[in-house]
Amino acid sequence: MPIVSLIYQWFLFSASFFSPTPEVKAVHVHPAFHPFYIAVTEIHHNAKDKDLEVSCKMFAEDLEQIIEKDFKVSLDITTEKDKARFDQLIPQYISKHLSIKVDGKPVTLSYIGFEQDKESAFCYFEVPHTESVRSLDISNSILYDFNEGQINIVHATVGGKRQSMKVTYPESGISFKW
Repeated sequence: MPIVSLIYQWFLFSASFFSPTPEVKAVHVHPAFHPFYIAVTEIHHNAKDKDLEVSCKMFAEDLEQIIEKDFKVSLDITTEKDKARFDQLIPQYISKHLSIKVDGKPVTLSYIGFEQDKESAFCYFEVPHTESVRSLDISNSILYDFNEGQINIVHATVGGKRQSMKVTYPESGISFKW
């Protein structure tokens, strides 16, 4: 595959990290080299509903491969027949690699589901009954066990104020204050 094509595919994938609402399509993920290993975690405090909304976006292929490796299974993230198994294994994997403290107190992420959009996988969680947020302490090592070049970007929005931080292997801890 020509390098120009790889760069173009990476550009399209990278640009899609910042689209506000993914358009979901069933597209088979073909193994391909990507020059960066990146995941983006969005955390949003919904003051009206009093919950913390969390989404994790990563390459679908990377998620599929780490699930297969960690749980010793053979799955295809693009097929409906494997969706239930992914719904079982994704929260198990993420709970080992993403933890959040709200105002110094650990919270439990409730899994909502996942969807695939082209090369990306979106995993959705929530923390219900979150009245207010003054600080977030996050440990994020998502996909560190897949590739030591992994970069995790975390965006956190509370009271309309968005903050962002990057964490790279082997570091995992970051904090936000409002």
